[in-house]
Amino acid sequence: MKNVTKKALCAVFLSLLPVIAANAKPNYVAYLFTYFTGNAPEKEQICYALSHDGWNYTPMNNGLPVIASDSIARTKCVRDPHILRGEDGWFYQVITDMKSSLGWSSNRGMVLMRSRDLIKWEHHAIHFPDRYKGTMFEHVTRVWAPQTIYDKEAGKYMVYFSILTDDGSCPYDRVYYAYANKDFSDFEGEPKVLFDVQNASIDTDIVRDDDGLYHIFFKTEGQRQKGIKQFITPDLHDNSKWELQPGFCQDTNKAVEGSGVFRLFDGTWVLMYDCYTSYHYQFCKSTDLKTFKQVQDTKTSGVFTPRHGTVIAITKQEYDLLTAWDALMTATSELKTRPTPTLTLEQLDGRKALLSASQKVLDGPVSAKAYKAQANKIKKFLK
Repeated sequence: MKNVTKKALCAVFLSLLPVIAANAKPNYVAYLFTYFTGNAPEKEQICYALSHDGWNYTPMNNGLPVIASDSIARTKCVRDPHILRGEDGWFYQVITDMKSSLGWSSNRGMVLMRSRDLIKWEHHAIHFPDRYKGTMFEHVTRVWAPQTIYDKEAGKYMVYFSILTDDGSCPYDRVYYAYANKDFSDFEGEPKVLFDVQNASIDTDIVRDDDGLYHIFFKTEGQRQKGIKQFITPDLHDNSKWELQPGFCQDTNKAVEGSGVFRLFDGTWVLMYDCYTSYHYQFCKSTDLKTFKQVQDTKTSGVFTPRHGTVIAITKQEYDLLTAWDALMTATSELKTRPTPTLTLEQLDGRKALLSASQKVLDGPVSAKAYKAQANKIKKFLK
């Protein structure tokens, strides 16, 4: 009888393991900020920065891009990267496919990306005139600031963004959404209107609180008083339940755009936004997701000058992998750019082979151990 009971208890415990694992809270230790840095083509690139407190960030790769825009985007430039930790073990990024030097109504689509490790990314560009030929979306003149949220009711990843067309079908920037397909390479069907305030609205960001309420932040681009407004609703797809909150969310009188909301380990909510005419980012805190108080700004010069981006929390394993990869990227860059007169003849002979070996490591399997080992070889070589 005792053996039967033990076997039964063991079977019950084993059956509960997947449930326990699914509900276990990850051991988050840091924050990853993904962003771009400016309006010149060489600055319309994806950059990373890391933080332990959510307020102060250190750029990776010495502030240089971590993903080359010309390898993922039709325009060879990208803006407004949004990163999401998926429910399925993937990380997702959606980015505006745009070169601003061609004009503010010159982009026609976006880039969808996903990754298992935050380093190697699958990517697919959606060009609306080709994808939606014969529909109103063939006439888009801009597709701005896409973001992704997991729609639990639909069981799918919902990408939302603002569009403008030149045929009158969408005469001002209006926010639409579409569900991504299973491999995050395309959309299912045509986009639908998410909300319409009868004026231009851009830079939407959506988070869900502990009570299951959605908080929809957006910029009132078309109104006389521009700023970040917010809807609160229990249902993303029933606009009759959306309640527009009074006032504006930003804690400044400066021009702002690109709101991004994330949560600190202690439960505090952070609203950050791009003070784009003042050349710095501003971080605010909140306990209720309704009122926000400024905490600090980024500097206006130096290596870390972020523009419109987003933040996620990362685990120790992810942090260790990213920092090891960063060490190799930084060491490789130093090896490439070290002036020839400062190198010995032996170093000049060995540099080419070492750079080739480093590229093989970077192109090979993702491995913190391999990254660290190769970075140490370069450091030893340059002593």
